[in-house]
Amino acid sequence: MTEITFNHPLYLWLLLSIPVVVISHFYLLRYSKKKAMKFANFETIKRVTGKSLLTKNLTVLTIRIFILLFVILAVSGSVLWYEGKTNNHNFIIAIDTSASMLTKDIHPNRLEAAKEYATRFLTSLKTDAKVGLITFSAVTFVNQVPTTNKNDIKKAIQEIKVAEAGGTDIPGAIITGTNLLATSDKGKTIILLSDGSSTIGTFLEDSIRQAVEYAQNDHVIIHTIGTGTKKENPIGYLPEYYNVTSVYNEQALQDISNKTGGTYFPGAAAQQIDDAFKTISEDADKAYLNINLSPWLMIIAVILLFIEWGLINTRFRKIP
Repeated sequence: MTEITFNHPLYLWLLLSIPVVVISHFYLLRYSKKKAMKFANFETIKRVTGKSLLTKNLTVLTIRIFILLFVILAVSGSVLWYEGKTNNHNFIIAIDTSASMLTKDIHPNRLEAAKEYATRFLTSLKTDAKVGLITFSAVTFVNQVPTTNKNDIKKAIQEIKVAEAGGTDIPGAIITGTNLLATSDKGKTIILLSDGSSTIGTFLEDSIRQAVEYAQNDHVIIHTIGTGTKKENPIGYLPEYYNVTSVYNEQALQDISNKTGGTYFPGAAAQQIDDAFKTISEDADKAYLNINLSPWLMIIAVILLFIEWGLINTRFRKIP
């Protein structure tokens, strides 16, 4: 995905001045032609020489339009975003700690498997990336702000415990993770481990969509790792006779990753979770990168300004 954003979009209103320049050019050209016709018979000269001594100066007009366009885009803070390769990357690991994560369809349960392979991921990560940790259930907690100290992150992962009450706030986790990466000048990635069952919010689909759009606006890639199976299983902390089963929403996880340029990894078994982390580690150089276009646009505008000055003083020079 490639797109251009603007740090100061208000200045884009100045683009309305371009039609004014075009209209003014032809109006003044018409005025100059009427004035010139009072002093010379240019129509006769044109028939003799075969050339018109009064031109529309379309070349100069075109150059002036581009000069104005590039200056406006420059002051608007134009930034080009593109998907590229980089060795500089920052991560947020977001682990679901809702009650359903105690389900034992993954040995020993969903949460412990997620913790184990998240720790292995840190060991296998070869870049000097900053990594942060958040957990989410009914609310989202920041367990570790992004840091390059892997031991601190591993310790924070081992201290994670399940929240046996409340729900699962996936949108809150996405927004919190995006905010933690907001000041990063490197690639931004969230690794979200969950069963995909979001139970917080009145309009669940809208809340996830809005959170994903928030991440998209900040060019965050979200990889989702499903922790669980589609088969209904009893929640781990309740006896089976309560007949309360866990939910696994694969579609929600797929939508989150697809819309942000990430990958959905099914994690129906511990080995699949491990493989997912290995793949993310190997592809850690994929990120949304940006180029500040403003300086280059201003340089082009200055070059065109010199070209215009040269044309006015040579080819289109007025003879007094």
